[in-house]
Amino acid sequence: MITEKDLQEAISECQGVKNPSAQTCIKLAAFYTIKEHMYGNAPEDEGYSFSADERYIQYESDSEFGKLISGRKSDEIWAVMDEAMEALQVLNPRLYANIIRKIGR
Repeated sequence: MITEKDLQEAISECQGVKNPSAQTCIKLAAFYTIKEHMYGNAPEDEGYSFSADERYIQYESDSEFGKLISGRKSDEIWAVMDEAMEALQVLNPRLYANIIRKIGR
């Protein structure tokens, strides 16, 4: 499980980059999103609504992301992914468009 300290260290590392690339900005946005979601550092009104019918993700993967999401409530993960995709749309429109295209197949 990733700790708040781990996330803060990753955020500090990204913020310390002199000439950040798009990848660095994407990572920073993702780290902030995860930190806010997991540790309640988000603004009070996040604009999300969750259904009473909570479903849990069953996803088998050896990736860090796959391990983090498996067994979690799908609404929690989708909220984080929605924020990450919004950041990606601004920071890297081409990558965002490719992801949207792949999902829309």
